[in-house]
Amino acid sequence: MGKGEYLGEFEQLILLALVRLGNNAYGMTVRREIEERAERNVSIGAVYATLDRLEEKGYVTSHFGEATPERGGRAKRFFAISASGVYALNESRETLSRMWKGLRLGEVS
Repeated sequence: MGKGEYLGEFEQLILLALVRLGNNAYGMTVRREIEERAERNVSIGAVYATLDRLEEKGYVTSHFGEATPERGGRAKRFFAISASGVYALNESRETLSRMWKGLRLGEVS
Protein backbone atom coordinates (compact mmCIF):
# COMPACT_ATOMS: atom_id res chain seq x y z
CA MET A 1 0.00 0.00 0.00
CA GLY A 2 1.29 3.42 -0.89
CA LYS A 3 1.40 6.52 1.24
CA GLY A 4 -2.09 7.77 2.09
CA GLU A 5 -3.69 4.38 1.43
CA TYR A 6 -3.51 3.05 4.99
CA LEU A 7 -6.75 2.39 6.80
CA GLY A 8 -7.65 4.28 9.92
CA GLU A 9 -9.06 2.51 12.96
CA PHE A 10 -12.69 3.42 12.19
CA GLU A 11 -12.29 2.39 8.56
CA GLN A 12 -11.03 -0.98 9.75
CA LEU A 13 -14.03 -1.34 12.08
CA ILE A 14 -16.40 -0.52 9.21
CA LEU A 15 -14.77 -3.07 6.88
CA LEU A 16 -14.77 -5.75 9.57
CA ALA A 17 -18.46 -5.09 10.20
CA LEU A 18 -19.17 -5.52 6.47
CA VAL A 19 -17.40 -8.87 6.49
CA ARG A 20 -19.35 -10.02 9.55
CA LEU A 21 -22.72 -8.83 8.24
CA GLY A 22 -22.41 -10.22 4.72
CA ASN A 23 -25.55 -9.56 2.67
CA ASN A 24 -27.23 -7.74 5.56
CA ALA A 25 -24.80 -4.81 5.68
CA TYR A 26 -26.49 -1.42 5.54
CA GLY A 27 -25.95 1.71 7.59
CA MET A 28 -27.89 0.80 10.74
CA THR A 29 -26.66 -2.81 10.92
CA VAL A 30 -23.06 -1.62 10.49
CA ARG A 31 -23.57 0.90 13.28
CA ARG A 32 -25.08 -1.74 15.60
CA GLU A 33 -22.30 -4.23 14.86
CA ILE A 34 -19.62 -1.70 15.78
CA GLU A 35 -21.46 -0.55 18.89
CA GLU A 36 -21.94 -4.13 20.11
CA ARG A 37 -18.54 -5.62 19.26
CA ALA A 38 -16.27 -2.59 19.73
CA GLU A 39 -18.35 -1.24 22.63
CA ARG A 40 -18.15 2.17 21.06
CA ASN A 41 -20.93 4.70 20.39
CA VAL A 42 -20.94 5.87 16.80
CA SER A 43 -23.20 8.22 14.90
CA ILE A 44 -24.97 7.04 11.78
CA GLY A 45 -23.51 10.07 9.99
CA ALA A 46 -19.97 8.90 10.76
CA VAL A 47 -20.84 5.42 9.46
CA TYR A 48 -22.20 6.74 6.16
CA ALA A 49 -19.37 9.26 5.71
CA THR A 50 -16.83 6.48 6.18
CA LEU A 51 -18.70 4.07 3.90
CA ASP A 52 -18.78 6.77 1.20
CA ARG A 53 -15.06 7.44 1.61
CA LEU A 54 -14.25 3.71 1.45
CA GLU A 55 -16.37 3.41 -1.69
CA GLU A 56 -14.46 6.29 -3.29
CA LYS A 57 -11.21 4.45 -2.49
CA GLY A 58 -12.61 1.30 -4.12
CA TYR A 59 -12.66 -0.71 -0.88
CA VAL A 60 -16.46 -0.94 -0.71
CA THR A 61 -19.27 -1.38 -3.22
CA SER A 62 -22.93 -0.51 -2.71
CA HIS A 63 -26.30 -1.18 -4.27
CA PHE A 64 -29.88 -0.29 -3.49
CA GLY A 65 -32.40 -2.91 -2.43
CA GLU A 66 -36.11 -2.80 -3.06
CA ALA A 67 -38.14 0.14 -1.80
CA THR A 68 -40.28 -0.82 1.19
CA PRO A 69 -43.44 0.70 2.68
CA GLU A 70 -41.85 0.54 6.16
CA ARG A 71 -39.23 2.99 4.94
CA GLY A 72 -41.74 5.33 3.31
CA GLY A 73 -41.02 3.89 -0.13
CA ARG A 74 -37.27 4.37 0.19
CA ALA A 75 -34.77 1.64 -0.58
CA LYS A 76 -31.97 0.47 1.71
CA ARG A 77 -28.44 0.95 0.47
CA PHE A 78 -26.46 -2.24 1.01
CA PHE A 79 -22.66 -2.35 1.22
CA ALA A 80 -20.05 -5.02 0.60
CA ILE A 81 -16.29 -5.13 0.95
CA SER A 82 -14.46 -5.37 -2.39
CA ALA A 83 -11.38 -7.47 -3.17
CA SER A 84 -9.18 -4.39 -2.75
CA GLY A 85 -10.88 -3.71 0.59
CA VAL A 86 -10.03 -7.24 1.75
CA TYR A 87 -6.44 -6.66 0.63
CA ALA A 88 -6.24 -3.31 2.47
CA LEU A 89 -7.71 -4.85 5.63
CA ASN A 90 -5.21 -7.72 5.54
CA GLU A 91 -2.34 -5.27 4.97
CA SER A 92 -3.45 -3.20 7.96
CA ARG A 93 -3.54 -6.31 10.14
CA GLU A 94 -0.08 -7.37 8.98
CA THR A 95 1.35 -3.89 9.57
CA LEU A 96 0.02 -3.80 13.12
CA SER A 97 1.24 -7.32 13.72
CA ARG A 98 4.77 -6.37 12.65
CA MET A 99 4.69 -3.34 14.95
CA TRP A 100 3.56 -5.45 17.93
CA LYS A 101 5.97 -8.31 17.29
CA GLY A 102 8.44 -8.67 20.16
CA LEU A 103 6.88 -5.90 22.26
CA ARG A 104 5.88 -6.36 25.84
CA LEU A 105 4.06 -3.50 27.45
CA GLY A 106 4.97 -2.69 30.97
CA GLU A 107 6.69 0.32 32.33
CA VAL A 108 7.66 2.79 29.68
CA SER A 109 10.69 4.98 30.34
